[in-house]
Amino acid sequence: MREAPTKQVPSTYQTPMTPLDSHADAAPDAAAETPAVVTSGAAAQYGLLGLPLAFVALPVYVHLPHFYAQQFGLSLSLLGLILLATRCLDGFVDPWLGRAADTLYRHSWQRVAGVASVLACALALGFVALFLPPETGLSMNERVVWLVGALVLSHLAYSGLGVLHQAWAARQGGGEVAQSRWVTWREGLGLLGVLMATTLPSLVGWLVTSVVLCALLAIGLWAWLRGAEGRVGDRVEQNQTARGALWPLRYPAFRRLLAVFIVNGFASAIPATLVLFFVQDALQAPASWEPLFLGLYFVSGALSLPLWLKAVARFGLAKTWRLGMLLSIAAFIGVLMLGQGDAVWFLLICMTSGLALGADLAVPGALLNRLIDACGERQKSDGAFVGWWHFATKLNLALAAGLSLPLLDWLGYAPGQQDAQALSALLVAYGLIPCVLKGLAAFAATRWLIADKLQLR
Repeated sequence: MREAPTKQVPSTYQTPMTPLDSHADAAPDAAAETPAVVTSGAAAQYGLLGLPLAFVALPVYVHLPHFYAQQFGLSLSLLGLILLATRCLDGFVDPWLGRAADTLYRHSWQRVAGVASVLACALALGFVALFLPPETGLSMNERVVWLVGALVLSHLAYSGLGVLHQAWAARQGGGEVAQSRWVTWREGLGLLGVLMATTLPSLVGWLVTSVVLCALLAIGLWAWLRGAEGRVGDRVEQNQTARGALWPLRYPAFRRLLAVFIVNGFASAIPATLVLFFVQDALQAPASWEPLFLGLYFVSGALSLPLWLKAVARFGLAKTWRLGMLLSIAAFIGVLMLGQGDAVWFLLICMTSGLALGADLAVPGALLNRLIDACGERQKSDGAFVGWWHFATKLNLALAAGLSLPLLDWLGYAPGQQDAQALSALLVAYGLIPCVLKGLAAFAATRWLIADKLQLR
């Protein structure tokens, strides 16, 4: 394996020699890179695939526990264990999927396109199997096997396609402005996908939702492959020595950024897993209000993106991210005071916490891409970095489902219960624990990303 230059790769796990916010001290390749012009049309063409990919990320954890508990009587503890186990299996594979993505890009763009097409078909099949399972003819054990198989297929296909898609943008370089355009369009359209995936089932049912997903996958994949073909040729380096899957962990700055990302993401994933239980049993709101709550949250996040981008220009990436965490705590702590009939107040909380969501969408991905540049790993091991990033994202969701659902079961809560003890347990799990975790993430961001001069501007 070819050794990276001493300046970029410390031989031991010590503080990096150069602060990541210094353009002069960044890797020579990144510092000398000529800024590229990325049009909104090109960025939108790339980002469109993020819309259907979002169907299989957060929305699965919003809908699946409630769907299988209500429709088929699976216990929350069992569902939490299944989600945790399948996500962990999927997540542990991600770093190696990232390495495989680097290998594919070094081989040829045609091979990347072929593998991406196969993965898109597998993703559509897995999603349909998850939410349109046989209603009769399966024993409880057989239904569990079906659920596990559909989850594994969906997760692995989503992971492979997502890593290829995100690594492509990371390989393009072009400077901060260009990278921010790729990330913003991908995450912005992904947010629209989350909004659609969380509201469509309540409005039109799972059959129509599945048809919409398949159509969007085909359109998004076609748009990306067509737009990327003219750009990627100059980016493929067939003679580049392959990096190992563990290579990104050699960088202390990456390990610290990953840790903050995990704690913050875990805090956000818990309410996403429990929101439908909170709405139905704590607020006792009509089912028709559910799309309104979720829709307002995600629309607020989308509308806040331009404001967060301005905050980044003024305060820097890390301070902006911390500001979003603090805003999220200030907004969400109010759920601890809500109860039956407080749906209107919950709408206000959804709106304000949605504004904080914009920071989680705009900042972390940009921090990752800037770090790859600063480490001198652009077009060398982008996929490996992205693989670990995907691993962290899935770990957040897996921990949220695998820990919060059994905790609720252990504390005496079950779907439909509305006694004082059950509702107290639900409020602690849904509102208090996420706020504590957000506070820990804000402290870690202050200590590791700001005080230690790791802020990226």
